[in-house]
Amino acid sequence: MNFYIIIPAHNEESSIGLTLNSLANQTLLPKKVVVVNDNSTDKTEDIVEAYTEKHPFISLINSKSSNQHLPGSKIINAFYKGYETLDDDFDIICKFDADLIFPGNYLEQLTLHFTNNAKLGMASGFCYIENNNHWILENLTRKDHIRGALKAYRKDCFIEIGKLKPSMGWDTVDELLAKYYGWQILTDESLHVKHLKPTGISYNKASKYLQGEAMYKMRYGFVITFISALKLAFKKSSFSLFKDYLAGYFKAKKENIAFLVSEKEGKFIRDLRWKGIVAKFKLTSKDVS
Repeated sequence: MNFYIIIPAHNEESSIGLTLNSLANQTLLPKKVVVVNDNSTDKTEDIVEAYTEKHPFISLINSKSSNQHLPGSKIINAFYKGYETLDDDFDIICKFDADLIFPGNYLEQLTLHFTNNAKLGMASGFCYIENNNHWILENLTRKDHIRGALKAYRKDCFIEIGKLKPSMGWDTVDELLAKYYGWQILTDESLHVKHLKPTGISYNKASKYLQGEAMYKMRYGFVITFISALKLAFKKSSFSLFKDYLAGYFKAKKENIAFLVSEKEGKFIRDLRWKGIVAKFKLTSKDVS
C-alpha cells in the first residue's frame, strides 16, 4: 500500500527529527512524506531539509500563517498546503503530528489492517506520554477514538467524508462521518506511539472556547454538549474548562456559526452519541451493582 504522510510543523526543532527518523526506519517505508513548515522561527526548516537530502521520499513546504498555535483551522490549512503538492497515487493518506516517534512496524501493521478489511476507513495506534521516566497511555479520550495526532485514512473514506474540516473538532467529525457512510474504525493497542508533547500543551488561551463551538458545529445539541463538556473537563481535571466549553457553544449558537455537517448527518451523530452515552451508563451501573 502507498502511504502519503503530511506533517504540519510549527517550531518543532526539538522533535521533528525524531519523527522523521522513525518514519525513515519503518519496515514498510512511506511513499511520500511532506512536512509543512508553518511559520516556524526556530531550526525546524534546517532539520527537515537535512532529511530531504538523505531520503528522496521526504519533502519540505514552507508556509506562512501566524504564530498562534490554535487547534483546528491552522493545522488543517497547513495540511492542505501539503496535500495540494501530492498526486493521486496513494492508498492511505495520513495526517501526523511533528512530535511523534513511531514503532518500526507501524505502517506495516496498518497495512495488514487495511488489507484484511475492505470496509476499514481509518486506523491508528495509541499515543503514550512520558511520566516519571515511564511511557504511559495518554488517556484523554475513548480507546476507540483515533487521536488527531496520528490519523490514517483509506483514500475512498477520506474522499467520501469530504476530507478534513478546517475547524476545531475536525478529528471527531471525521470519525462520525466515516461511520455515517458505513466505514469502520480501528485502534491497535499493540502500536505504542511516543507523543513528545502532550496534547494542548502549547495551545493559546483563546482556544478554550473552540471545543464548545465545535460541539455546536457538529449539531450535538445542548444536552449532549453538556454531557460531553462535563466529561472532557473531568478528564482534564478543570471545572473552569467546562464553563468555557459551554460558553463557546452558546457563543457559536448566538452568532449562528455555520455547521460542519448536514441536518441528516447531525441526526445520525446525535443518535450515535446517545447510544454511546446509554451504553456507558449501563456498563457503569452494572459495575456498581
